Amino acid sequence: MTILDQLADYARQRVAAEKAVAPTAEVRRQALELPRGGFPFERALSGENLAFICECKKASPSKGLIAPDFPYLDIARNYEAAGAEAISVLTEPKWFLGRDEYLREIAGAVSIPCLRKDFTVDEYMLYQARLLGASAVLLICAILDAAELKDYIQICDALGLSALVEAHDVAEVEMALNAGARIIGVNNRNLKDFTVDTENSRRLRAMIPADVLFVSESGVKDAADVAAARAMGANAVLVGEALMRSPDKRAKLAEFRGGL
Repeated sequence: MTILDQLADYARQRVAAEKAVAPTAEVRRQALELPRGGFPFERALSGENLAFICECKKASPSKGLIAPDFPYLDIARNYEAAGAEAISVLTEPKWFLGRDEYLREIAGAVSIPCLRKDFTVDEYMLYQARLLGASAVLLICAILDAAELKDYIQICDALGLSALVEAHDVAEVEMALNAGARIIGVNNRNLKDFTVDTENSRRLRAMIPADVLFVSESGVKDAADVAAARAMGANAVLVGEALMRSPDKRAKLAEFRGGL
């Protein structure tokens, strides 16, 4: 099994355990009783300038422990103060050491939209995300089939959640477009072996229509990478490790903005 296969399999185990405590029908009911979201994540990425989605991430499968000290609320507030357009919060507990509580607390502490960064394998996780305060969820083409992806986007629409649909190659971009994705993220990291190729976004950019928001994910290390993303017509970049390893996250984001 690839790392991505293991992540998806563990997500299915997590969902099965959670359903035993709170059945899908009950979680769906609670989510649909909330006021429908207004898609603030999409609005945040729709400005004239390149938007920054800044990540709260304690660890990763490829790098291990990234942030032994993880004052996640301080990190999120610093991102907001530095002008981030959105925050990505890892909730995957085994390899990324994430927790649902991180998302719930961060979403309650900042005014900018939050993305639930997890490995969505069941509609249950979409309802959870809405209840946790997320404005957007990640849908990864490589672990979903075409019918699932389309269904999940429709559920997101009903909840007022944005769907960041992640693709890594030509077939997956086509799958995302056919499913009606309004935001496509091209991951420069191959989730099957975790190698990084920052040219991946540039190669696939031409496939994505102008009316679909385009996010370049992973591999952004410095202002030159940010400038390259802007030059290729990206609407946003998702930045994780470089910010998490920086002792001064405000200064690091300001440095990135200098590349615009």
